[in-house]
Amino acid sequence: QVQLVESGGGLVQPGGSLRLSCAASGNIINANHMGWYRQAPGKEREYVAHITSVGTTYYTGSLQGRFTISRDNAKKTVYLQMNRLKREDTAVYYCNRYGSPWSWGQGTQVTVSS
Repeated sequence: QVQLVESGGGLVQPGGSLRLSCAASGNIINANHMGWYRQAPGKEREYVAHITSVGTTYYTGSLQGRFTISRDNAKKTVYLQMNRLKREDTAVYYCNRYGSPWSWGQGTQVTVSS
């Protein structure tokens, strides 16, 4: 059973930054295309970005330029660097395999508020 663990969320002021991390046991992250998703209160989960197993990155259009997805295969971790955060970025952020998700983890809460 795949267990994904997201971390790094928190409370940040508008314009601030956070870096989220996603880790899992074994080699599953390194071997797969990995994505970040988010779910805001009262809304459906939406796609944010993904990174292929060889490091090519893709973003939903509205977030490109503020968010950066990356991976460190040595640490078996995927990151989401979020800059210039806005109130509308408030959501629970999840990572998962892109295209064919495993079970969803707990996610990490990001709250952008002054």
